[in-house]
Amino acid sequence: MSRSALARFRSLRSGARVSGMTSVCSAHPLVIEAALMQAAESGGVALIEATCNQVNQEGGYTGLTPAAFRDLVHGIADRVSLPHDRIILGGDHLGPNPWKHLPAGQALAKAGDMIAAYAAAGFEKLHLDCSMGCAGEPASLADALTAERSAGLAGRAERATDRPTVYVIGTEVPTPGGATAALDHLQPTSPDAVLATHAVHERAFRAAGCEDAWTRVVAMVVQPGVEFGHEQVVVYDRARAASLPRTLDRLPGLVFEAHSTDYQPETALRQLVEDGFAILKVGPALTFALRETLYALDAVAAALGLELEPVAAVTERLMLARPADWRSHYAGSEGEQRILRHYSYSDRIRYYWPAPEAEAAVARLLGALGRVTIPETLISQYLPLLYGRVMDGTLRPEPRRLLIEAVRDVLRRYERAGRATTVER
Repeated sequence: MSRSALARFRSLRSGARVSGMTSVCSAHPLVIEAALMQAAESGGVALIEATCNQVNQEGGYTGLTPAAFRDLVHGIADRVSLPHDRIILGGDHLGPNPWKHLPAGQALAKAGDMIAAYAAAGFEKLHLDCSMGCAGEPASLADALTAERSAGLAGRAERATDRPTVYVIGTEVPTPGGATAALDHLQPTSPDAVLATHAVHERAFRAAGCEDAWTRVVAMVVQPGVEFGHEQVVVYDRARAASLPRTLDRLPGLVFEAHSTDYQPETALRQLVEDGFAILKVGPALTFALRETLYALDAVAAALGLELEPVAAVTERLMLARPADWRSHYAGSEGEQRILRHYSYSDRIRYYWPAPEAEAAVARLLGALGRVTIPETLISQYLPLLYGRVMDGTLRPEPRRLLIEAVRDVLRRYERAGRATTVER
């Protein structure tokens, strides 16, 4: 990169000046394209992250290895004219989670192979997450054991590449993809827990001979008190998390990484950045916006009398035939589960978009609408947030452009929230 990932992350917090970086956590090609287009237009950098379950050396649920995911992102970047040196690839929740049903030794060996594959493929930002127990262990592990395992994975990554990789640590990680339990008692991480986690990881890195890697730890994941469930979003309350920003004064060079910031209002995102949560991760909110727009285009096609099976009908059939990715998450009556399958904030439907049947249904819809002129009145009716841009001529009412614009609207909120500012403490 013309400017190292380390320098980019260190620049997020410099004295009283703070800025934010959006971390796009999605493997959907249209979401990635929207993120890369946003970076190309804004002149910024695109941080694109893959998770351990999504992308790993065995293919993950997307069927992509780290190298294949890199090639996917770079191929899209070439189409939208974004230089590769303005892309940072990241790996999220890298640890034994995909293999936690195995004994710890086997699971950690696979986790080591995974993080080595990420590092060798050029991923420059690696989140170490060994907080979960493996077969025969407690569900959550003590900080010391978590840190020891994380340091071991950092060592594997260091040996796999000459690139100066940066690391993110932190054991207090919200559930990937949103909470499944009630959010009534969500508590921000305590300052003592932040300092203890930092100290135990430093000891573990040094004991593992990873002193140099420790100097490239740029962020820590903590809970700022934000989360989303199936039908609820807990909005950031900076008064409840007021002690966390002061903790960073004792951790020079570090910022906080905020997971589960999906669906937060722009004001809350801005406050998070000002309070030291410089890396804002977003994923389900992007595919949620994509799904909303696809279903709106379904309605446009129906209004125009196009003889197509709706995308929503195809995804419903897929989810009922292959319930593994939603069944354990969505409770309630048959009707309540149907609503959650399609409209839950946790957006489990995103697991089904790579299926050939879903891809074919989307292609048929976009193709059919691409061959007709969509009346402005139907844009107003079904896509009112995009109507003004269609009317003033800045957005052509082409179905693919409408999809990408809807996703970029979410990204623009994060970009505005992350603009550099000076904060007085």
